Amino acid sequence: MQILVVDDDPFAGEMIKLTLEALDYDVLLVEHALAAIEQLQAEQPIELIISDMNMPMISGIELFQTLRGQGIVTPFILLTGDDPEPLQQQEPALNACMLKDFSLDETLPEVIEQVMRAHKGRA
Repeated sequence: MQILVVDDDPFAGEMIKLTLEALDYDVLLVEHALAAIEQLQAEQPIELIISDMNMPMISGIELFQTLRGQGIVTPFILLTGDDPEPLQQQEPALNACMLKDFSLDETLPEVIEQVMRAHKGRA
């Protein structure tokens, strides 16, 4: 499965990428929302987007809203260093919103599985 990771923090992005690659996912890592939009317009099929919330210019939630506005319905997981509940309430269409913390290597694979199972159930 091809996953697009969007994170302006090179260290955090690389850690997420390594975690996912260890689980045999194919990962593309970009540093900002505009690069993510470019990747999604390329021929490569992206099956899941994982984005940081707090990025310069375009936040993760703004990226999600932009993509949905363009008709892109790829499952989307938003990562945040803050309480994820208010963001999920602000944008209930998010497939998942989770805390970006030290346990991400354990929790993210579980959330990916849940999101993809739910997405396939709707398709």
